[in-house]
Amino acid sequence: MSQIKRGVSLYSYQQEQFFKRMTIRDMIKEVHDHLETDGIEIICDAMVKSYPNAPQSFYDEWNDLMAEFNMKAVTMDIYMDVLQFRDHVMDHKEVADRLIRDLHIAKKMGFENVRALCTVPIDSIEMALPVAEELGVRIGKEIHAPFNLRSDIPMYGKLQNPYMVEEIVELADRKHTKFVGLVPDMGIFQTTMNRPKLDYMLRNGSNPRVLELVLEAIDQGIKNPEVAREYICRRYPEVSEKDLKDAQCVSMFSSVEPREMEAIVPYIISIHGKFYQMTEISGHPGQYEDAAVNYKDPIHYLKKGGFDGYICSEYEGQRDQQDRGMEFLADEVTEVRRHHEMLSRLIETA
Repeated sequence: MSQIKRGVSLYSYQQEQFFKRMTIRDMIKEVHDHLETDGIEIICDAMVKSYPNAPQSFYDEWNDLMAEFNMKAVTMDIYMDVLQFRDHVMDHKEVADRLIRDLHIAKKMGFENVRALCTVPIDSIEMALPVAEELGVRIGKEIHAPFNLRSDIPMYGKLQNPYMVEEIVELADRKHTKFVGLVPDMGIFQTTMNRPKLDYMLRNGSNPRVLELVLEAIDQGIKNPEVAREYICRRYPEVSEKDLKDAQCVSMFSSVEPREMEAIVPYIISIHGKFYQMTEISGHPGQYEDAAVNYKDPIHYLKKGGFDGYICSEYEGQRDQQDRGMEFLADEVTEVRRHHEMLSRLIETA
């Protein structure tokens, strides 16, 4: 039976942490006390003291804190800084070695999963897989916009590998293992530009007419930036080259149908609950939605497919509000609470 659970990426409270208004303990207590759930996700280099060389005292304090609030360490998000060396770019074996190092860190912190970026090569993941199995920590490859879940759906832009999902599924099936899988980001179900991004662009000199045409193109299902460019030029012949660059934002959208989630449920280890701004639903006081991201339909298919795991809130709207004074910054705590109102309601009614 499907048991979709709720969690929070502490990345969502980045401003509160930066301005020293919330400690790690405060964040975990907020999730426990006000969201009434237990899932915790972190970004390793943002939360692990002196990463990657944390002292034992850090691990002891972390595990004591998680035990105090009876919390679940769901996923540790890791990166591959392939340009960190002055004399060379990391090769795939070095990437695997870093992944193995992070698997050991995750194990010390009690995490069930690590999330590897979209760009981590499949052979690096395979090299690290025996250690993941030995430690009992799963490796999940993130599927982030503009990537799709199917290779036969066109994608646009650079660094595209349309076979990411197939590669992970093939590896999991070939090795008969549950220790490699997928971490879909709900941003793949974004349907239009989010309001914080749109407002940021307007504040910082983008042409309102071009952005209006971008929204029109999105509404018509145009996701190829070259097609969007042609559409804008036809409607607005005097558009400048600088203004046209703003239109490239449409290339960040995926072409994922929500029903596609059902087929990959056996391979999902956790889900990033990407959101940008929660607004009250008209006529439904106290109920909220992110008007830019379709959550209802994917949750329906996750539940139908029997997904038994966590959706961890990942609030990113604040990043497009940090060009102004503190009085204009979003209230991250409120945003996450509203996101969990939505998640609870949709999970229950799916």
